[in-house]
Amino acid sequence: MVVLLLVLIAALFAVGFLHSIWWVAAAVLVYAVAHHGRDRGGGRSHSGGSDPVDYRDYRDYRDRQDRWDRRYSRQNRARWKRQDRRDHEHRR
Repeated sequence: MVVLLLVLIAALFAVGFLHSIWWVAAAVLVYAVAHHGRDRGGGRSHSGGSDPVDYRDYRDYRDRQDRWDRRYSRQNRARWKRQDRRDHEHRR
């Protein structure tokens, strides 16, 4: 599949010497292939080869965990403050 696309791009570029619209077609094809490859997770990865889908799953998990921590840490903080007040009242 990749070889076929490369041959098609080369052919469009070669035909571009006859009429420049074919260069535009080759450029659009190159852009489409490169853009499609990025959407599917292909291409070069600067992060050491981690799969973007796995990173999205991790990011979603991390966001859910952060929301959970924020939600319950507020409740816990309020409970701890109440307990601290009670402890201080008992000491007096």
